[in-house]
Amino acid sequence: MRIILALAALALVAAAPPTKRLSVTLPEGEGFLPERYGVSSEAVNGNCLSCHSAAMITAQPRLTRVQWGETIAKMRNVYGAPIDPADDKAILDWLLAD
Repeated sequence: MRIILALAALALVAAAPPTKRLSVTLPEGEGFLPERYGVSSEAVNGNCLSCHSAAMITAQPRLTRVQWGETIAKMRNVYGAPIDPADDKAILDWLLAD
């Protein structure tokens, strides 16, 4: 009896129309961000380029250290970005280097 029910379930699944799949387009890999005025880009490359393109990062308006800190916290807490809190200072230093 269980075999018949399992076969019937498989037949229903096979006959079901395909479901829509969520599609996500990630930015094209255009390379890494360079060191900026002597400040290493390792933390930015390791944390930010997984979701953002280098062009997007470098096109951002100038923000204060507090504003960038809030932005990093938002990326981590709202969007679930796996940014290591130990990297925050290095990311901020790179973003503010001039």
